[in-house]
Amino acid sequence: MRQSSLFERYQELQGYVGWTELDALSIQSIAGRLEGAFHAIVVDFYEEIDRHPEARKVLSGGAAQVERLKTTLLGWLSDLFSGVYDADYVQRRWRVGLRHAEIGLDQVFCNMAMARMRSGLLDALARAWDGEPAELRTAVLALNKLLDLDLAIIEDAYQTEHLARQQQIERLAGLGQIAAGVAHELRNPLNVIKTSVYFLRSACDPTAEKKAEHFSRIERHVELADGVISALSNFARMSAPQPRPFSVGACIREVLNQTGLRETVEVALLGLDPLPAVAADAGQIEIVFSNLFRNAREAMSGNGRLTITGRTDGPFVEIDVTDTGPGIPPDQIARVMEPFFTTKARGLGLGLAISRSIAERNQGELRVLSEPGSGSTFLVRLPAASPPAHHARQPL
Repeated sequence: MRQSSLFERYQELQGYVGWTELDALSIQSIAGRLEGAFHAIVVDFYEEIDRHPEARKVLSGGAAQVERLKTTLLGWLSDLFSGVYDADYVQRRWRVGLRHAEIGLDQVFCNMAMARMRSGLLDALARAWDGEPAELRTAVLALNKLLDLDLAIIEDAYQTEHLARQQQIERLAGLGQIAAGVAHELRNPLNVIKTSVYFLRSACDPTAEKKAEHFSRIERHVELADGVISALSNFARMSAPQPRPFSVGACIREVLNQTGLRETVEVALLGLDPLPAVAADAGQIEIVFSNLFRNAREAMSGNGRLTITGRTDGPFVEIDVTDTGPGIPPDQIARVMEPFFTTKARGLGLGLAISRSIAERNQGELRVLSEPGSGSTFLVRLPAASPPAHHARQPL
């Protein structure tokens, strides 16, 4: 986070806890009373860490590292009571949270450590106080505000860095999954091509029919390999949606006509006509319904009943696509929309992954509900172009 934005966030938090310049002056005024206790507080802090293996495991540098950290913590305490809480001060606090994320320190221990630090400082202040009780209450309140602000910034930095690291891990895992999927899908056609090339090179005087058969096989599997690459390319290059109002009911009917689904499957349309227009990319949403209808037909082996139900839910339009197929096993339902996950003998397993990506890019979502033996329902949720007057969820 940029330093200016970070300081603005800190100022917002100051306003939230009611921090004022009087609090800063109060903190500055008690610094002299507490400086003598800093060393004992720091020693207690690291002795307590040493008693907890889970917290201690981040201190991999031995006694030398602990001594360096003690010096750093003494500097942190001096900074705390300086009375100057500017952008540089906030940046230094932010770096503490980043460092916690880097070393893998569970933030629970940071919270508990701050609680122990707070207790040590308040005890030291109470012992050293020789002024009016009302002034002590003011100082305690200011110190609690300041420690809460420090903890908030440290926690914010930790969460920001931790989230960034988790996303990077997920991206790398996704790349590995994609690489494995591509390798699996390309291996079969490449093996067929390799076998045919070997035959054409090694066969003694093969017949013209045999040559034509192997050339045809090579051509067919080159096309299969090209299809894998094209599908992956389309998945990666999905263009940004161009949202415009359109009738989702008309979109569904058009896709049904294109797929020829009604020829083999009984189709029921419920509640589509009263629906408000949706604000999304019509061409992309057609891809979603085309994938869902094709999957439903395959799940029902070309026979069964497909029920498409429309309704509103607040500012959204929801479409249920329900089939009478065998359903999805519980151990697979969480993975059915992952790239390259498929239970079919043929197919890339990209259709549902693309559909979910499209729905999310259009500010909607795609969910699945299924029980083995009871069919499956895919719910498409899209933003309405004009939110309906009644925001209560109503089947239409």
